[in-house]
Amino acid sequence: MDENTGTKTDHSERWMLIRDTAVLQVKLVVDGLRDFLLVPASLIAAIVSLSTAKDGRPGPQFYQLLAIGKQSERSINLFGAYDHAPDDITHHDRLGDMNIDELVGRVESFVVDEFKRGGMTAHAKEQIDKALDAIQHRGKKRQQ
Repeated sequence: MDENTGTKTDHSERWMLIRDTAVLQVKLVVDGLRDFLLVPASLIAAIVSLSTAKDGRPGPQFYQLLAIGKQSERSINLFGAYDHAPDDITHHDRLGDMNIDELVGRVESFVVDEFKRGGMTAHAKEQIDKALDAIQHRGKKRQQ
C-alpha cells in the first residue's frame, strides 16, 4: 500500500469525523430547542384538544402537533452520522429493540389489570374522568 494513499485516507476519515462531530452539535442544539418548545406546546395542544371535544371525542390539535414533531425528528436525523461509522464498528442495538413506547405499554398493561381488579387505579381513573368531563363542559360553555 502506498504511504501517501494511507495518509490521504486517514485525513479523509479524520475530516469526516470532525464534520460529523460539528454537525451532531448543531443537530443537538436544534433538537433541544425543538424539545424545549414541544413541552409547553404539547401541553397546550392537549388542553385545547380536550376542551374542543365534540361528541366526547377530543379535537385533533394534539395529534397534529405530534405529526409536526415526527416530521421534524426525521428532518433533524440526529444520529445520521452513524452511517459513516467504520465497518469494524458493530451496527447493532446494545439495548435490543426496547423503546420507551414499549415500556409505557407494559406499565399501562399493569395499570389496566389493576383497574380491572378494582384496585386503587379504578378510583384514580374515576377522579381523572370527572376532571376531564369538567374541562370539556367548560370548553363547551365558552364555545356557546
